[in-house]
Amino acid sequence: MTGWTAPVPSAHEVAAKVNRTDRRRFAAVWAQALMGTSYVPMTSAEVEGRLHGYTDRLVDALVGEPFDASPARAVGADLIGVHFTSSESLARTVELIGDEMLDVLRIGDDPMWRKRVAALQAALCSGFVQAARKRTLDEQEAIRQAVLDARDAVELALRTSEARFRAIFSEAAIGIGIADIEGRILEVNASLARILGRSSDDIRRMHVPDMVHPADSERIWRLYDELLRGEREQFRVEKQFSRPSGKTVWTELFVSLIRDDEGKPLYQVALIEDVTDRRELQERLRYQAMHDPLTRLPNRALFLDRLESVLKRHDRDDRIALCYMDLDGFKVINDSLGHHVGDQLLVTVAERLAAAVHGDDRLVARMGGDEFVILLQNSTGTEQAVEIAEQVLSVIDEPIRIDGHELTVSASIGIVERNVDGQTAAELMRDADVTLYWAKSDGKGRWAQFDPERNANEVARLRLAASMPAALERDEFYVDYQPLIGLRDSSVVGVEALVRWAHPDLGRLGPDKFIGLAEETGLIVPLGRWVLHMACEQAKRWQDRFGDSAPFVSVNLAVRQSRDPNLVRDVAEILEETGLAPHRLQLELTESTIMSTADEPLDKLRALSRMGVRIAIDDFGTGYSNLAYLRHLPVHELKIAGSFMEGLRDAERADPVDARIVGTLVDLAHTLGLTVTAEGVETQAQARRMAEIGCETGQGYLWAKPGDPETVTDYIFSHLD
Repeated sequence: MTGWTAPVPSAHEVAAKVNRTDRRRFAAVWAQALMGTSYVPMTSAEVEGRLHGYTDRLVDALVGEPFDASPARAVGADLIGVHFTSSESLARTVELIGDEMLDVLRIGDDPMWRKRVAALQAALCSGFVQAARKRTLDEQEAIRQAVLDARDAVELALRTSEARFRAIFSEAAIGIGIADIEGRILEVNASLARILGRSSDDIRRMHVPDMVHPADSERIWRLYDELLRGEREQFRVEKQFSRPSGKTVWTELFVSLIRDDEGKPLYQVALIEDVTDRRELQERLRYQAMHDPLTRLPNRALFLDRLESVLKRHDRDDRIALCYMDLDGFKVINDSLGHHVGDQLLVTVAERLAAAVHGDDRLVARMGGDEFVILLQNSTGTEQAVEIAEQVLSVIDEPIRIDGHELTVSASIGIVERNVDGQTAAELMRDADVTLYWAKSDGKGRWAQFDPERNANEVARLRLAASMPAALERDEFYVDYQPLIGLRDSSVVGVEALVRWAHPDLGRLGPDKFIGLAEETGLIVPLGRWVLHMACEQAKRWQDRFGDSAPFVSVNLAVRQSRDPNLVRDVAEILEETGLAPHRLQLELTESTIMSTADEPLDKLRALSRMGVRIAIDDFGTGYSNLAYLRHLPVHELKIAGSFMEGLRDAERADPVDARIVGTLVDLAHTLGLTVTAEGVETQAQARRMAEIGCETGQGYLWAKPGDPETVTDYIFSHLD
């Protein structure tokens, strides 16, 4: 019995139940979290009151229909406006919204609400960062303007201008440095010294080129050269600086050129803001977005991003390999031992994969559920991919102990290895997924390599399956009949109905080409019903023409048909519509189907037997039978599998084992009051031997191949006494 899951409340329902107390409680928790993270010229009560207003805006946005996250962007900007400007203020706010918001709303951990909360977090971060940047730009512009004002007014008010400049220069929170055109650093303020982790005197002994960082892009220094040549007035970039301690600091660098009255470049002024905290926050958010939270492996998004990158940037002869892995039987472990055990199993498997497959040219990612994928760049060939797959299967196969349980799991792997040129991510993933399915269908606990020919056959099968419903509507199917001959008098006792497909492109298709597909797709039920109706109509014609000498018609019943709840009703309706006597219809089921202990299929067969319909077991002797149970089944006939006829083909060299087996089966059937038909009879020796053993009827090419109704009618007529 499956568990009951409470319905997810709608946005209107959530909005209705969130009261003022809930919102005030959230605002109080928020205020407590922010206190001390930034200097704010307000009392704690004032802060809480302000945050209560922000809470209303966030909650209203979260439950609004349609959903719109833009109010959160305004809240992020307002935080800057009331001086909550530190990265810690932002980090605590984002964390609080993620952890507390759904608890306040009392709506549980539903993916839709999680997605909305994540959107509010992103919008708030965006508004915060944009407002912080604007605040910085405004301050930078004020400083720059002060520098220009100081230069322009130097003749008029040198001392006043100098004092003003010194006040701004010294007290500014942003780092400021002044250098000449040759790159000698002339002056720096205390903030710049703090950012670079050096004393002001040390910095003044340096030149601008001494500030090169190994990770600097060529663009930074190209822009700098253009500035010195007077080709640009300013530029803005993100740049790293190395501190003497070895730590790297991320900054936003704004460099302006100062000219004299004649336009000749005199100085360069650099404004430097430390954005390390903001950068680290962005990196954390990006890491969370690109990694699986359970296993810490790269997730589907990062894997596909890496794959696309490889496909875009490669040499003509580069090769690539994918190993797509899925754990065998993981659902059983999850369902029987609990999700916490399943999660720990996935973590252990991920750790083993990461340890076994590592390197700059390799990537292990979790695609979701119990599926993992290995990307191998610069593949040296299929042998390398197979070696990795076998290594992975080996480490996965080792027992895993979790909460007192010793678990042994296996995995199936699909391998795709080919030249990168001309490939797309979608094609590679599709082929890897198909190959993984092959590995599982071939027995699990193994790898399979992509085979273009096998894939083409699979695609052809899928196309054939897809065209079957329309083919049934267009009457492309037809029925042939093969006689069942009495071994004592050579009379036509019955005929077996065999469906065929006159495919418009592929020609005549036997049941071996499409019955399996019909079973897989479920089309076997309507197709089987159609065959039954056609066979009964034809049997009624023979009944009308030959009277008591007319043969019964035997129709194969597939597994899905035997489990169809409408089977008994359908058979009854078809017999009534066609007017065929029930005893002239025989339904054939395979041994494995009819010997099932399931009650429902047997109840249907008993109901059909009570109607007078004959029931036969087809291919008897090829499966495992509970012989004691056989006597309780509603069966009238056994059809012995044609494989037993091979040993009786030659009368002089008959296989005594096959003869003994067939004799035993016939004796068993007669003991149970059943008749016996021998299938696959091709020689007179086989027919005579089966008659001697006591078999009543035979079927095979010795007498007739399956044919159309007219041919079989003539055959029946020719065998009448």
